[in-house]
Amino acid sequence: MADFDETDLMLIELLQKDARTPQAQLAAQVGLAASSVNERIRKLGERGLIVGYHAEISAEAMGYDLLAFLYIAWSRPETEKVFLKKVLGQPCVMEAHHVTGTWNYMLKVRVKNTRMLEGLLAKVIKAVPGVERTETIIVLSSVKETAQIPTREPEWMEK
Repeated sequence: MADFDETDLMLIELLQKDARTPQAQLAAQVGLAASSVNERIRKLGERGLIVGYHAEISAEAMGYDLLAFLYIAWSRPETEKVFLKKVLGQPCVMEAHHVTGTWNYMLKVRVKNTRMLEGLLAKVIKAVPGVERTETIIVLSSVKETAQIPTREPEWMEK
């Protein structure tokens, strides 16, 4: 881990939980003056640790009830560039990961229903020349889903 002191770690944890926490409240929680907290947050941004602030929107409230993971494979390397160009512009593709094993990519997608998922597969993913096969895993329920990055090593890690 990069060189952070305990105050930096506390600020990162607090901001990940609620980025809208007033700096005066953050200052009280970490035991510094608000101006010092402001300076530390600025430096964390300059160092590339804080890359943005976002609102967490309920997928269900927006009608995007179906979460799925799609695995995509091809054998010709030139397929990747076309695939990425087509897929990365799709708002329902939440994550795209280049993976090891028998698949080239794994996508996390949120769609409204199976009809929308079918359209994404047929009109976007399988429409890419060179895509040879896909596998779709539909999530029935999620017991944990977070975008928070761990700030400390778990206690089970050997020292």
